[in-house]
Amino acid sequence: MQPEQQPIVIDDIAAKLAEVERQRDEYLAMAKEKQAEFENYQKRAAKERAEEMKYFNRALVGDLLPALDNLDRALAAAAGDTSPLMQGVAGTQKQLLDILQRHGVARIEVAPGTVLNPNEHEAVAQQPHAEIPAGSVIQACAAGYRIHERIIRPAAVLVSSGPAT
Repeated sequence: MQPEQQPIVIDDIAAKLAEVERQRDEYLAMAKEKQAEFENYQKRAAKERAEEMKYFNRALVGDLLPALDNLDRALAAAAGDTSPLMQGVAGTQKQLLDILQRHGVARIEVAPGTVLNPNEHEAVAQQPHAEIPAGSVIQACAAGYRIHERIIRPAAVLVSSGPAT
């Protein structure tokens, strides 16, 4: 070989080495980026699964609400009745409410005079009332329920239209 050609070969090898190192660095950066994206995806998926688990029984609770409404109506119709039958109905209602509470379900309590909150109340009727101002609840017709912070069903309420004129 001629001495002049040897530096060209070394320069070629150095250039190829530099190109391979650049590609290596590029692939390493891409691998790190994909790894970070995958870790973020795993965290996001775990958070979404936890959120789903928090509310997974929402449909079941919604199906149970009419039965709770019937227990409420039975107890209201038999107000003052202390017979064993009514004690059993009251005990069943309490037991169901306790079970639901353990699973994050709570009644939306509505007191007469409470200002109508469209996020928690559904106005089913409006009537004049001398003592309760317009736009306030006269009485709850059906209890509302929430699971954690989400409304399952708003409370059905009768709303005051103000004093009769």
